This record gives sequence, structure tokens and C-alpha cells, in this order.
Amino acid sequence: MSPQSIQGCDLLEGEWGKPGCIICWRYFHDGSPQIAKEIIEVIDNENYITNYKVIEGNLLELYKSFSSTVKVTPKENDDGSLVHWIFEYEKLNEDVPDPTGKLQMVIDVAKDIDALLLSQQP
Repeated sequence: MSPQSIQGCDLLEGEWGKPGCIICWRYFHDGSPQIAKEIIEVIDNENYITNYKVIEGNLLELYKSFSSTVKVTPKENDDGSLVHWIFEYEKLNEDVPDPTGKLQMVIDVAKDIDALLLSQQP
């Protein structure tokens, strides 16, 4: 859906779509290939919330911890949804930048997914 950003996503452990599964993302960011191994900590289908925690990969070269929460809020009248990304992280030191580039990447991926879904509507 977003080949310029995401090169692959592999299930390493557990079952797709279930808490506790471990996923390895291969993506391109800031001009170089990156890897993030994440565990899905929470999947709340009723409230459309998923929480991921990075357990290995390039992000942990800059951050002591890094997790993200994705919350989808359906708009009224089935007119699409809003997607909220929340990053929680602890920097290794004060010189480490905030992950605004990663935030822009997930925004770009969300736009690519949106465009694909809109192109498939009857």
C-alpha cells in the first residue's frame, strides 16, 4: 500500500491480529533502510485502539523505549475515519531529536492507505 515507505512486514511470533504477536517491519526512513521489531501489546477492537512497543531495531539506537498507539475514530454517516498516532518515547540523551520524521512517515503511509481504499470504492 505504501511501497516507498514500507518494504515488508513479517510475523515472527504469535498470531496476526492478536496481542502478544511480534512483527518485524522493514521500512525506508530518513534516506536509509530501517527495521523495527514490535510486540502488539493491546488490540481493543471495540474502541479501535492498537498499541505497539518496539523491542528491537534502529529506533532503540536513539530511544530507551518507544511505543505507539493507533486510535481510529469513525466519522459520522460512514464518511471515513480519523486516525490518531501517539508516540511515547524516552530519549537516550537530550541531544536526540523528537521523532517528527517518523510521525511524517506514518502520516504519509496513512494517506497512501486512504488513497487505496478510496480507489476501491464502487
